[in-house]
Amino acid sequence: MSTFVLSLDWEGFEKDKYVHTVLEDNLLPDFMNSCRWFAGKARNGWRPKVTSAVRMEHGDLQFFFTIIEVKYPQGDKESYLLPLSFVEKGTQEVCEKAIIADANLDDKEGVLVDAIYDANFREAVLYHIAQNASTLQKNQDTLSFVRGKGLTDEPIEASFIPNIDSSNSAFIYDERYFFKLYRKLFTATNPEVEMVEYITQNSDFRNIPRFCGSVTWQRKEKEHITFGMMVEVIDNEKDDWSKTGDYLNEFMFAFVEGNFQIKENVFEKVALLGTRTAEMHYALFAIRGEEAFRADMFDRPYRRYIHQKMENLLEQRYNLLTDNYLKLDEQAQLLAWDFMESKDIIIDFIDQILTRPIESYRTRIHGDYHLGQVLVCNEDLIIIDFEGEPESPIDERKIKHSPLKDVAGMIRSYHYAVSAKLFNSPETNNLEDVVLQRASDRWYKLIRDTYLEEYLDYFGPLHPLLKNNNEINYLLQFHLLEKAVYELGYEINYRPGWVKIPLKGIVDVIREIEKLQR
Repeated sequence: MSTFVLSLDWEGFEKDKYVHTVLEDNLLPDFMNSCRWFAGKARNGWRPKVTSAVRMEHGDLQFFFTIIEVKYPQGDKESYLLPLSFVEKGTQEVCEKAIIADANLDDKEGVLVDAIYDANFREAVLYHIAQNASTLQKNQDTLSFVRGKGLTDEPIEASFIPNIDSSNSAFIYDERYFFKLYRKLFTATNPEVEMVEYITQNSDFRNIPRFCGSVTWQRKEKEHITFGMMVEVIDNEKDDWSKTGDYLNEFMFAFVEGNFQIKENVFEKVALLGTRTAEMHYALFAIRGEEAFRADMFDRPYRRYIHQKMENLLEQRYNLLTDNYLKLDEQAQLLAWDFMESKDIIIDFIDQILTRPIESYRTRIHGDYHLGQVLVCNEDLIIIDFEGEPESPIDERKIKHSPLKDVAGMIRSYHYAVSAKLFNSPETNNLEDVVLQRASDRWYKLIRDTYLEEYLDYFGPLHPLLKNNNEINYLLQFHLLEKAVYELGYEINYRPGWVKIPLKGIVDVIREIEKLQR
């Protein structure tokens, strides 16, 4: 923290070039380097710039949603949200990591802080959401607060910051409402807010955290930007990745003793996930009204888009695999060779997306669907985190796809769960790879089929979203291939010992493609 005292003038803060410059040159670099949410810590030569400050008033207090643009020497840049608050000395306890600088305001001594650590700021956010408030800014932009159906009129007694390791920030009101403040900003509204709000407000689907409110910067001549969203707190046991890990521990210990057994309650939970996934997709399909959520056909521009994306992804992964082939273990090399030898088959398969008759619809989907995005709550499941694929640009996360893209993501997650458990546990070190692979394949296929059958049974035959078995088989294999090829890049770069997992997924799809060609 800086040793000098920053003099603040809240009335003119939006255009206070002196204070902005002090922040940019002297305070923000050290402060942001200490923040979990800042992704550029490992890069050198970056510079912050205060580009906007959006005012929120509450009684005689004022707060600013401040946008910090970070420029890197390579020419790229990112925008981050840093809400600012002045806390007068002696009025409340502020943790050290929240303090940006000692400051004075209107002859009062105190500190300039990241406002999420200021109880008054948290109270102001909730108040404005409850009131459906809108605050007109000096430049004619609007800070807009929306109240959702999940927010009740019961009084809130306290708020606190949970101990969560995340790229965003959060605070909780009375263990009832969870507010997520988006730190990295995009030049568009966040898809998570759109999805959760639209499902909550327009459908009866209840297996997501209910939408309670949002904060949006409505810019007069530019796209709106989401600052945060509030949902109900979900009392959960753990996420489904951890719960599946528990099931797999039981399976693995029995298998080491020579028994292949999966308890019936495991199949029941997998079937329930199939049903909840289908209900989510039906809700997204059935919503009428806004064009952003209206179901679309597989038109030519969309077909060209996903074909080009898949073609580029394949080329990148083939090159990466070729460069790293000799670093792989023997089993991974065999799978990699099968993948590379089947290049013509794969290309012919993905080319079909351009011309193949497809009458099924495509809709908004979850977009980053895996076991870690599902909470286990008593006897039910709650689906969370609708931000979409983290590595994709914000506009691409809103593109409508076949819901089978989500289904493929969940199936791949099950494959990862069993493969990681059997191949990376000390209890199985003495077993041959071929034995582990056989057990892994059997568990995975039983679980996959249970999940998929329950999902498809929900829709029944000839549903507009999933028109017929031929289209279902093709689209599912297309998205399974897409997901596994995407995973391959991550494993080669960060976990070479796990490369065999996505490679096995790719080879499984190749075998299915060969069946479709017969």
